[in-house]
Amino acid sequence: MVDATPLTDGWSLRYDGRALPAAVPGCVHTDLLAADVIPDPFLGRNETEVAWVGRREWVYETELPAASGATGSAGHEQTDLVFEGLDTAAEIVLDGGLLGRVRNMHRSYRFDVTGMSGRLAVRFASAYTEAEAVRDRLGDRPNAYPEPFPFLRKMACSFGWDWGPTLVTAGIWRPVRLEHWSTARIARVRPLVTVEDGLGRVELAVDVERTRVEADLTLQARIGGVQMSAAVDGTSGTVRLQVPDPALWWPRGYGEQPLYEVELTLAHDGAPLDVWRRRIGFRSVELDRSPDAHGTGFTLVVNGTRLFARGVNWIPDDVFPSRITRERYRERLAQAAETGVDLVRVWGGGIYESEDFYDACDELGLLVWQDFPFACAAYPEEQPLRGEVEAEARENVVRLMPHPSLVLWNGNNENLWGFRDWGWEQRLAGESWGEGYYLGVLPRVVAELDPTRPYTAGSPWSGSWDRHPNDPAHGTHHSWDVWNRDDYTAYRANVPRFVAEFGWQAPPAYATLRRALPGEELAPDSPGMLHHQKADDGNGKLERGLARRFPVPEGDFDRWHYLMQVNQARAVAAGIEHWRSHWPVCAGTVVWQLNDCWPVTSWAAIDGDGRPKPLYHELRRLYADRLLTLQPRAGELVLAAVNQAGEDWSCALRLRRMSVDGVVVAAVDLALTAAARTVADVRVPRELVPTGPKEFLVADTDAEGEADGLRALHFPVPDREVAYPRPEFDVTVAPGTVTVTARTLVRDLLLQADRLDPAARTDTGLVTLLPGERVTLGVRGWQAPDDGSGADAVRSALYCVEPAR
Repeated sequence: MVDATPLTDGWSLRYDGRALPAAVPGCVHTDLLAADVIPDPFLGRNETEVAWVGRREWVYETELPAASGATGSAGHEQTDLVFEGLDTAAEIVLDGGLLGRVRNMHRSYRFDVTGMSGRLAVRFASAYTEAEAVRDRLGDRPNAYPEPFPFLRKMACSFGWDWGPTLVTAGIWRPVRLEHWSTARIARVRPLVTVEDGLGRVELAVDVERTRVEADLTLQARIGGVQMSAAVDGTSGTVRLQVPDPALWWPRGYGEQPLYEVELTLAHDGAPLDVWRRRIGFRSVELDRSPDAHGTGFTLVVNGTRLFARGVNWIPDDVFPSRITRERYRERLAQAAETGVDLVRVWGGGIYESEDFYDACDELGLLVWQDFPFACAAYPEEQPLRGEVEAEARENVVRLMPHPSLVLWNGNNENLWGFRDWGWEQRLAGESWGEGYYLGVLPRVVAELDPTRPYTAGSPWSGSWDRHPNDPAHGTHHSWDVWNRDDYTAYRANVPRFVAEFGWQAPPAYATLRRALPGEELAPDSPGMLHHQKADDGNGKLERGLARRFPVPEGDFDRWHYLMQVNQARAVAAGIEHWRSHWPVCAGTVVWQLNDCWPVTSWAAIDGDGRPKPLYHELRRLYADRLLTLQPRAGELVLAAVNQAGEDWSCALRLRRMSVDGVVVAAVDLALTAAARTVADVRVPRELVPTGPKEFLVADTDAEGEADGLRALHFPVPDREVAYPRPEFDVTVAPGTVTVTARTLVRDLLLQADRLDPAARTDTGLVTLLPGERVTLGVRGWQAPDDGSGADAVRSALYCVEPAR
C-alpha cells in the first residue's frame, strides 16, 4: 500500500543569516510574526511596515529523512516528495541538486526522491520579481490595480484589492508529504456522477503511475452496497457503477444532503496497492440560458427544480490562507447557511479553496459557483502563463469534481466587461488579454473533464459579443453604478436576469475597530480608519450615500458608525427585495460580499474578526423562504409576497397606514395566497398609500405558520425628512436576554453587543418597533453586572434612528 508520511516538522526559514522556526503549511509572514520579526500587519498602519517582505527571496529548509532499502522506504520501490501547494515561484533543491522549478500557487507538485536524503531547500523568488520579469518579456496589460498579479499564477488579492491589504506572500502554503509506493499508484480519479430516471451512475476514470509495466492491475470500486471491478489497460482504466433509487442531494431549503462514500482500490494479484476515497452526492444540475420575452435567462435547475439563488460572494477568509482551518471554514459557511444563503460564489481574485471548504458546502447544502482565478485585469495568453493556466485548470477541475455542491464553473471576474468598457480594447491594440482562456481553453477543459456541470465564460457575461457584456437583460449582471453614483433606490431601475455582484459598504464592528486600531481616537477620517478603507473614494461614497438618507453626524463617530451600518443593510435590502419580487425573470442575487480577510471597511456582512454586521442579520429576513415587501411600481404601491417554500402560502394580511405618532389612519384586512415557488402581488389601495413626512405603511401577516409573522414597512420620504418622534423605550435585562419595550415608534433599533464586551454577540439585527411592541434579544458572551447596572450598560449599546436636529 501507498505509505504517506507528512513532512511538516523540522522546517526553518532563513532570515538574515538566522534559521527561524517555520510552520508548514504556512507562509513567510506568519513565520516572521511568530518570531516577532514583524508587527501584526492587520493592526494600525503596520501593513506598510512589512511591505519589504514581498520584495525578498526566502528559503525554507529541512532534513529529508534517509530512505531505507536499496530503492525506497520500507522496501517500497519509489518515494515521491509531494507538495500540495507552493506559493509561488520556487526552486526545490535536495543536497545541492535541483529537483525542479515551479511557478503556480494553484497547482500541486510531485518529485521522485527514491533513495535520496539530505538537506531539502525550497527557494522562493519574490513574487514581484517573477511577475515583473514576465511583464517585461510579454509587455504590460491593463489592470484595475497597479500591481503585476496578472503575470503570475498566484492569489491575485495578495497584491491588494479594494477591500484587502497588500501582503504579498511566499511559502509552503499547503501540506507536504513523502509517499512511498511499489508497482503502481493511483495518479488521478475523475468521477462522473449523474442521475437519471431513478438510477445513479458513477463512472470512475482512473489514471495510474507504474514502476512495473508488466504487472496486471485491477480496479475495484464500491458505493452504497454496489461493487464493480475493471482491468487497468496500460496506465488507465474505467469502473462504472449503478446505484438504484439513490437519495438525491439537494441545496439547503429544498431537501436533504445525503452523501455516499466511494472507495476505489488499485490491486495487483489481489493485494491492494492504493486506495482512493471520496464522498459524492447524486443530483442533476442545469443552467437554463434560454431566450425569452425578457432577454436571455440564467436560471440554475437542480434535480429539475428551478431556483432563485440566494447567494453571497466569497473571498479568501484570511489574506494568509494557510491560517484558515477546517473549523473556521465550517463556522463561516455555517454562518452563511443560517441566513438562508444557498449559493456561495468563490470569487476569481482568490484561490481554488481547500477540500475543507467544499466538504462543508456538501454537508450544509450550499451550492458552489467556482470562478477560475482571473479577476479585473487583462491576462497574457503566451508562455509561460498559458501552459500553467491549462495545467491548473485540469488539476482543479478533477480535484473538485466529487463535490455535489459544485454546480457552476465560471471563466473569470469582470474581464470581459473590462475589455469592452474600461478602455482595454484600445490600450491592448491586438495584444492577448485572456479571451482565449475564457472562450477557448477553459470551456474545452470543462467539456472534456467535467461535462456534468455547466460553464459560463465570465461574470458578468451576456453570452455574446453581439450584446454588451453587462447587459442586465442577458445572463449575469454586476450592479455597481448604484454604489458608485446613485441612491440605492436606483436598484429598482431594471430587473436583471441574475445579479452576480452588488453591495454597499459599512465599517466593521466597533470591537473589531478597537482591536485593529489600538489607541487611536476613532473618526471617519482618522489615520487608521483611512488606512483600513481600501476602496477608491470609499469614504466619499459612504458619506454621499448616507447624506441621501440621513443627516450626516458631525463629530459623533458612534452615531456615524451606527448609521453607516443601517445604510448598508437598507441598501442591500432595497436590491434583494426588488429583485426577488420579480422572480422568475430575475433568478438570483449574489451579495458582495459574505466575509473579509482582515479588519476593514468593506461590503462584507461578516467582518474580518468574524463579527456579524447588521447586514448579516438582515440577510436572514431577505433570504428567508417567505418575504413580504412593499414596492413602488408605475405610480402605485404593490405588496409582493415572495414564497420560495415548497408549499403554498395562505395567511391573513393587515395593511395599516399610520402616523409616526402611532395613530392608525386607515387599515384593511386581506387574504393572501401565494403558490409554492411563486410571487403574489397585491395592489395597495390608494387610500392606504402614505404621503408626506408624518406617515408610513405597515403590512403584517398573521403569526399562524410563522415564527412571529412577517412585516414590511414603507416610508414615502427619506429618513432625513421623516418627522420621527424622540424615541422612548424601556429596557429589562435577564440572563442571556435583553427585552426592549417601545413607548414610541422606534426605527431600526440595534444592540451593538460587542460594546458591552468584545466577546458578546446578539442574535438579532435591526428591529423597528411600533408603540407598545417589544422585542427580546438573545445575548451571549456577556453577563450583566451584579450591581443592577445592566440596563444602563445595555442602553449605552442601543442605537436607533433619531429625529433630525
